Amino acid sequence: MRHLILRLEAPLMAFGGETIDNYGVIRRFPAASMLTGLLANALGWRRTEAKRHQRLQDRLVFAARIDREPAGGVRLTDFQTAQLGASDMGWTTRGLPEGRAGGANTYNAPHLRYRDYFADMRVTVALRLEPVDESLTLANVAEALQEPARPLFIGRKPCLPSRPLFVAYADGKTALAALLASQPEEDSDNSNTLAAMWPAYEAVGEDDRVKTARRYMLTDQRNWVSGLHGGGRWVCEGAVCNARAGAVGESPASTAREQT
Repeated sequence: MRHLILRLEAPLMAFGGETIDNYGVIRRFPAASMLTGLLANALGWRRTEAKRHQRLQDRLVFAARIDREPAGGVRLTDFQTAQLGASDMGWTTRGLPEGRAGGANTYNAPHLRYRDYFADMRVTVALRLEPVDESLTLANVAEALQEPARPLFIGRKPCLPSRPLFVAYADGKTALAALLASQPEEDSDNSNTLAAMWPAYEAVGEDDRVKTARRYMLTDQRNWVSGLHGGGRWVCEGAVCNARAGAVGESPASTAREQT
């Protein structure tokens, strides 16, 4: 099966998790909803086109690998303050401005938010669409990523990519197999293994390049019609052989089969 290989790299990236009160937590791997929004933005879809977003997310199958994670993952926290008045309106992703409520004392103190980011991280993603015989194809997505309809960002709007996202096509029986076929770049981490995540239903089998650490339900999907996050899927996390460091590692290096 054909997959797209993407490299997500930026001075700051944010793969959002469940926001708790005013604290925007992050995860190590991109969420299905984030990738859906990223691709839809490249395609020029409007956020109000909920059914198109939902269908794209439902078709998305992907695996991700952390190729570079300086110092084991450097997190920065952006502490934000805003003094809001009762008449101030807020921008929302629902397409409607957000008003204010509460008594006069509500506005005596500034509004506070905390937003975490990863610094100088690089994540490689192998993704495909299932089923393949619908009007939106992988080729459409690849073209859109190379000439996006709008500026792209990785997770949050300050997270501008530092390079083109689309790298190549890669073939593989699973998303993880396609990911393993794509070597990390020379300036990636040089450890023998790299952290990865892949769909749990795509069996790894007897592949000595992969070591599964855990299997769990990940809540990284969004109901694009209601606008709420809540969907989940079973995934595996673990370590995969670093093909570039394979010469000094314990596992044999895989052979890259990227196609342009």
